[in-house]
Amino acid sequence: MVDPTEGSVFDYLPESMMNRLRNRQDFARVLAFDKWTGNADGRQAVFSKAANKRFYRATFIDQGHCFNAGEWDFSDLPLRGAYARSRVYAQVTGWDDFEPTLSRIEEIDLAEIWNIAREIPEEWYQNHAEALSHLIASLYQRRALVRDLITAFRKSSRSPFPNWTE
Repeated sequence: MVDPTEGSVFDYLPESMMNRLRNRQDFARVLAFDKWTGNADGRQAVFSKAANKRFYRATFIDQGHCFNAGEWDFSDLPLRGAYARSRVYAQVTGWDDFEPTLSRIEEIDLAEIWNIAREIPEEWYQNHAEALSHLIASLYQRRALVRDLITAFRKSSRSPFPNWTE
């Protein structure tokens, strides 16, 4: 992200500018994360560019609807968690484009998820330790579903990966 006094920050980047997006491959990686965490909202991003640079960088924001917002469950609809404009996925040709995020999700162990969860302030989950424990167990189990969830998105009517070859 760039300091707004030293560059530009936008919440929208025209299609014609997508070729000037330095980290477009990160859209596929964050899609894997959003499928794992059940992001019930469309993926949101802001685009920034330093004044003396040619390329933009996407920064992914607003994870507030992960775990289906405050419901802490997972409604795995194919279009959930995806960025609204499919052009960002056009370079995806197969599973390698989701790496290293996909492998990290699939290989994360339960203890590591718990270590992350220990950083969550208790007031964020309203001291419902049992609900948090259930959420962590669900995340651990969902590791094996991420490829299926991405496949459902790939096979949706939106056809987000026109260059998929695998």
